[in-house]
Amino acid sequence: MNLERYFSDYSRHLSVEGNLLLLDALSERIREAKGRGGKLLLAGNGASASISSHLAADFSKQAGVRAMAFNDANLITAFANDCGYENWIVRALEVYADAGDLVILISSSGRSENVVAGARRAREMGIPVIAFTGFDRDNPLGLLADVNLWVDSRSYNIIECMHMIWLTAVCDLLIGSSEYSVAG
Repeated sequence: MNLERYFSDYSRHLSVEGNLLLLDALSERIREAKGRGGKLLLAGNGASASISSHLAADFSKQAGVRAMAFNDANLITAFANDCGYENWIVRALEVYADAGDLVILISSSGRSENVVAGARRAREMGIPVIAFTGFDRDNPLGLLADVNLWVDSRSYNIIECMHMIWLTAVCDLLIGSSEYSVAG
């Protein structure tokens, strides 16, 4: 593996003009949701769940946007036990989603059954779906989303890091700066 080529992949993904426009539009959608009293609901599996958790905290604490991540072990295991693992996000949306919310679903492949089922249910509920995906452009999650921020890569680490960078950039856009106090 060549580190120079590895890091040039990140640079290539950072400067995709279409995605930059989508990120700007996403920040506006979040602003609008906040203005109407909506919240962000975030979910994913594995590293995507960690990204969801991190960003739910940042959006809430730093940007003043109510946000919650569906990754509490009790929530996941209770809903998965009752409804099946492929439907636990569906059930979480049924319990927590309200009109005016935005759902952000993260899946590197865009093919995780539970995440795709969540997107399908959010659409049925009339709640906009924002997807962060990778691998194939025409993945099931991306096709269900109102907005799909797609990383043209097959590397899990690159895809996950780009999702994290893009979501923190949107948070900073809402704050209006990338440098700010995290105290109180």
